[in-house]
Amino acid sequence: MLFEKNQSSDEYIFDYRKLIEGAEREDMIALLNKLNLKTSYRTPLFNRSRYANSLLTFSANDDILDKIAQNKQFLQGNEIAQGIVFPQDFLDRKGANKLNNAFPIGTGIFGLSEFEYESMSLNNKELSLIKPYFTSEQIYRYYTNPNNTKWLIYTDSSFKRQESLDDYPNIKRHLDHFKDIFTSDNKPYGLHRSRKESFFQGEKIISLRKCVGQPSFSYSDFDCYVTQTFFLIKTLRWNLKFLTGVLNSKLIAFWLRNRGKMQGANYQVDKEPLMHIPLPNTNVDQIPIIKLVNVILDKLKQSPNSDISIEEAEINSLVYQIYNLTENEIHTVEHS
Repeated sequence: MLFEKNQSSDEYIFDYRKLIEGAEREDMIALLNKLNLKTSYRTPLFNRSRYANSLLTFSANDDILDKIAQNKQFLQGNEIAQGIVFPQDFLDRKGANKLNNAFPIGTGIFGLSEFEYESMSLNNKELSLIKPYFTSEQIYRYYTNPNNTKWLIYTDSSFKRQESLDDYPNIKRHLDHFKDIFTSDNKPYGLHRSRKESFFQGEKIISLRKCVGQPSFSYSDFDCYVTQTFFLIKTLRWNLKFLTGVLNSKLIAFWLRNRGKMQGANYQVDKEPLMHIPLPNTNVDQIPIIKLVNVILDKLKQSPNSDISIEEAEINSLVYQIYNLTENEIHTVEHS
């Protein structure tokens, strides 16, 4: 990429080329002559005011994307949080080597297996620091299984004092075994980034950060603590079941694929892309999508492999109506 800083023009066209999925080494040469089917070539019109403080994305479907974004609302920064960043949840190979292999790889540190949790004989005060820890084993698209198999020692920045765990003797004894490998800003006993705890509690949407094939948003209405692999969405402006349906729709996948952040064919749904998703105005009728999401949740509760294709197709249709897409525009979204 070549950039030039200047103030001379508010709009200008530039040369934009990239390899598309399936391209090989020899296809790089084709970037010079525009002739290969495995390359993409465009000359987008760049507008300073439009792209200021936002992702630079260029698509052949800009007209549809501009229509999708017209007169919409957006998530705010205080409605989104990334999951917890650990000094280390379970012991990895590097940590085990540094500890002279005194503990096997996979031993719980800030994360605990069910057996480790039960074996620690925690008192009531210590139990207040133990939270249900969820991973991709429980978090599916649309549905979060409430039956966690792991637990978390949840300590914030107030636990970076040496004496901060004196009233939690069993937890202190446990963590002291691993102090030499902690890299947290809040060591010895605080999580590196504990985040605002209210995001993990009660009703929320859990968004998978790196998604293969399609974005993944999961509804949860119980306490659910997750790592930085996920983002959490909490807002009172929309019903969260309605928002789960909209975010999982083909239209939003189309938006993220064209104006979000991609790594090859995979979606990277970070906070910035989440904040730029155009969402329906809060005064739209949310009930039809809520009802369909309830059906999906009931099905997935019975089995994570349940067929929800009919309900998803109905949600997609409703979302297209909300965004006022024409038949031709819907065809583009469905087949791009």
